[in-house]
Parts: sequence; structure tokens; C-alpha cells
Amino acid sequence: MIRVILFFLSVVTALSIKAQITLDECRQAAQENYPLVRQYNLIQLSEQYTLSNATKGNLPQISFSGKVSYQSDATTLPFEIPGIGFRGLPKDQYQAMVEIRQNIWDGGKIHFQKEEIEAATRENKHEVDVSMYALHEQVNQIFFGILLLDEQLQQNTLLNENLQRNLKNIEAYRNNGIANDADVDAVQVEILHTRQQRVQLSANRRTYLHMLALLIGKDINENTVLVIPQETEEENDITINRPELQLYEAQEQSLYIRQRSLRAGYMPQIGLFAQGGYGNPGLDMLKDKFTAYYIIGARLTWNFGSLYTLKNDKQKLNTQRMQIQNNREVFLFNTYLKLSEQNGRIDAIRQQMKEDDEIIRLRSNIRRAAEAKVANGTLTVTEMLREVTSESLARQTQALHKIQLLMNLYQKKHLTNSQTY
Repeated sequence: MIRVILFFLSVVTALSIKAQITLDECRQAAQENYPLVRQYNLIQLSEQYTLSNATKGNLPQISFSGKVSYQSDATTLPFEIPGIGFRGLPKDQYQAMVEIRQNIWDGGKIHFQKEEIEAATRENKHEVDVSMYALHEQVNQIFFGILLLDEQLQQNTLLNENLQRNLKNIEAYRNNGIANDADVDAVQVEILHTRQQRVQLSANRRTYLHMLALLIGKDINENTVLVIPQETEEENDITINRPELQLYEAQEQSLYIRQRSLRAGYMPQIGLFAQGGYGNPGLDMLKDKFTAYYIIGARLTWNFGSLYTLKNDKQKLNTQRMQIQNNREVFLFNTYLKLSEQNGRIDAIRQQMKEDDEIIRLRSNIRRAAEAKVANGTLTVTEMLREVTSESLARQTQALHKIQLLMNLYQKKHLTNSQTY
């Protein structure tokens, strides 16, 4: 019996505890659920395949060629040599040849090609980082939007309770002849308006929860509680640590490697080769018959054509580097501009929050005084309802300021990608 009771209590306790989710959990889940995250693995696989192909450039290269030709004239001897039946080359010639080439030194072409592949991979990964980082802002906006709706729903509940209490009082006043039916109707109209607002707020919250569920890839019901983040301390020394800066650095590194690889275009290339063939004529031109033959040797190739465009190629890379530096400067300028705007919003909200408590205290006093005047018959119900609504708006404004402050503080962290984010 004791075990049954304990089990029953544990089940009741588990059902009474609502599921909770934090902002950090939402951001982490969104990163794992977003389809773009699969790009990291695809980029890695592409790098492996491309590097493997580049490395195979050092393997022996095998080629096959064949030729059949007929020419209008061929080399002949104007005289006969006793004992030798050679009169000249045949006009129809046949040749089949297999060649094997082995690279010994390619001027660093394959080495720089592999470095360019690795640099391009890093650049692509940082581009995905930038896109993935933008996802944080979406999660923040939806998360704080739900928190704001929660505060509005809570204030809506308090207003409805206040109106219900006043409705009972006004009905009592009507029974005593102090109020009339129109006064009761006025309170009931405000209650209906409050219910309408709650319907709209609840619908908006369900929509936001559905959007958040799609982003994080988890089921979220209406009973899920979003934990309000803690207010973090603002840092005096602002350091921008955004993934965009890492992307610019990767782009500059790619240009540096491409500039180094330019010298591979005018360096000599050394290799070995072996040729094996079968045809008529063979290597011995004096034999008019099909023969097999082979040739082995070393080959040196030195092409100076890239020197003609080397200066322009370097200038082109320098121009691209200056464009990247300019992009970085523009990004930092815009980021600091947004930070300045964000600091202004935070300061303004903090100043407004200093007066919120006093405004609510005064509005509460005015509302209580209005209720007392209605009880004494010196104030109309309509005027009292205006004071009740004003107090509710003051409380909503205070709740709005709290959420707005948190949202702007986290937006500031998002702009800098602070370690405390």
C-alpha cells in the first residue's frame, strides 16, 4: 500500500511539473536541427575527394594512342643498295603506342593545389558559420516574443480579476440603489474586451510556439514554460568576435596561398617517361614491316608564358585583398554603429524602468480612490474603469520594459558574439 501511494504521489508530482526550456537550449537545438548544418559534413567530404584527386597527380599517368595514315608521297632512295631490299618508306603507316609518365618535380603545382583546396574548405565552413550564427537572432526574437506574450497574458489575468471584483461591487451598489444597470453593463463590456484580448494573445503565443518548435525540431505544447534569462552584466571593453571576421581572415589566407602558387606556373617540370609501341614503320626506318619498340627517358618542360601575366595576376590578387579589407572595415563600422544604437536603447529603457514602480504605485492609489468614490456615489463607473485600465496599462508597460531590456541586452551580446553570450 505504501508503494502504491508513493507511486501515485510521484505521478501526480510529475504531471504537476510543467516542462521548461531555456534560451540556450533553444539555440543549441536550433543549431542541430537547422538543415544547413548538414553542409559541414558535405564540405568535409568534398575536401577529402578533391584532395585525393590532387594527390593522385603524383601517380604514374598512362595514355594510349593509335594512328593510321596514308600519305601521297614518302621518302625513297633514288638508287638500290646491293644486299638491301629497302626502296623507301611505305605510304600507308600504322602505329599503336602506350606511354607511361611519372612526375618527378612539377614546380610545386600539386602542393599548392592541395593548399588551395584546404583554404577553400575553411572558407566554405566559415560561410556556413555566418549563416548558422544568423539563426541565433531568429531564436532570440521568437523566444523573447513569447516571454512578452506571457507577461501580457499575466497582466490580462490580473486585469480580469480586478474587473470581476469591481463587477461584484457594482452589482451590490445597484442592489442598494447607488448604481444602475448601465454601470453593470459597462463593467461587463470591459470584461468581454479583456477576454477578447486574451484570445488574441493566446493565439499569438501558439503561433510563436509553433515557429520555435519548427526551429528547434522539438514538440512544444502550450504548457511549456520558457525560463526568463538572467540579466547579464555589460562589458566595458567591447570586442567583436563575430564569425564574419573569421570568414574575412580565411578569404585573405586563400588569396595568400593563390599568390604563392603563381610561381608554380613558371617553374620547370621534370618527369620520366616510357613508351612502348607497335607499328609500321618502327624505329628502324629501313624495315618495311610491323615491329615492336620502346623508348625510355627523362623530360624537362619549362614554360615561361605565365611570366607575361605574372604582374597583372599579382595586382589582381592585391585588389581582391583590398576589397576584403574594405568589407571588413564596413562590417565593423556597421556593427559599432548598431552597438551604439543598442546602448542608447538600453539606457533609455533603464531610465524608464526607474519610474515604472512609482507610476504603478500612483496609479494604484488613483484606482482605489476612484473605487471609493464610486462607492460613495461621487464618481461614475465609466471614470473608474478608465483608472482601472490605466493601472493595468502601467503594469503592462513595466512588464514590457523588463522583457525589452533583456532582449536588447542579448541583442548586444549577439552583435559582439561575447563569450558570456
